[in-house]
Amino acid sequence: MLGDGVEKGTLRTRLVMAGVFLGAILALSLSVAFSWGGDVTGGGKVEESPEAKAAFTAPPGSCVTWTAPDVSDIHVVPCAQPHLYEVTGVVNIGDKYPPQAPAPTVEQWRDIALERCSEGVSAYLGGQLDPFGKFTVSALRPGNDEWADGNREMRCVLQWAAPGGKLEPITGKAADQSQAAVWEPGTCLALVGKTVGNPIDCAQPHSYEIVATLDLKTKFPDGYPSQNDQKTWLDTECNKAVQDYAGQIDLAAQKLILGWDVREQESWDAGSTLVNCKVGAKLPDESGLAPVTGSIRKAEAPAAPPSTGR
Repeated sequence: MLGDGVEKGTLRTRLVMAGVFLGAILALSLSVAFSWGGDVTGGGKVEESPEAKAAFTAPPGSCVTWTAPDVSDIHVVPCAQPHLYEVTGVVNIGDKYPPQAPAPTVEQWRDIALERCSEGVSAYLGGQLDPFGKFTVSALRPGNDEWADGNREMRCVLQWAAPGGKLEPITGKAADQSQAAVWEPGTCLALVGKTVGNPIDCAQPHSYEIVATLDLKTKFPDGYPSQNDQKTWLDTECNKAVQDYAGQIDLAAQKLILGWDVREQESWDAGSTLVNCKVGAKLPDESGLAPVTGSIRKAEAPAAPPSTGR
């Protein structure tokens, strides 16, 4: 992969995945996932297009995206359009890697991204990064040829990684939206082992179905509420919300449980006051989540037939 003469030369190896959020029911982990390994079908090096080169040299404030598995179609897009990365800054690591120095290893690139990219994010956002929020730092690094030519510039980016590590599209600038790790009502999250994975069709076995998004600030406008106070309010409000969502459902009869998120002080200080109400199920021994298949969302009422005027 990266460095030490073992890189495969694909565009995907220029992306450094770092700081992935590992679970909606867990705290943010700084263990990192490098999910861009493997060769392009057929082998060989993928030549960078002018659009790809522009993406890898994009200035701060730019947004980039791609759809191809080998990242060969990476390109800059307006940030108002869905994108996977938002460039927050350009860091030169030449102080630690002078000319003739070998390229960092995979682990070193990840550490560099976390260490050097985290420093400028708050200034870019105009406020602190929510350490438990949906955005995490990553990076675009120089390619092998650029490194050999002395290029030591790394582009720091923000990304939104789902609990299972899949990058989710972001629409709009990060600074202009909530950092809260919430999902739209109607979203189902996969079950991986006994915990939460990526968004999935609700017809497939899943861990949670999101039934509502609530704003804690509507109840607590004067400052951060204790987690006990959050839970007390959410117990009432999420029970109301699930009935609106599902149409007077008896969760216990279906062996389902109602859950909700709570926010840490650091998240509140970063402006993350939104939380999800969600429905799932526990294994009989309560050692984790059990699979649920199908949505509990009530069917939409059919539209009334047009009036005949008689």
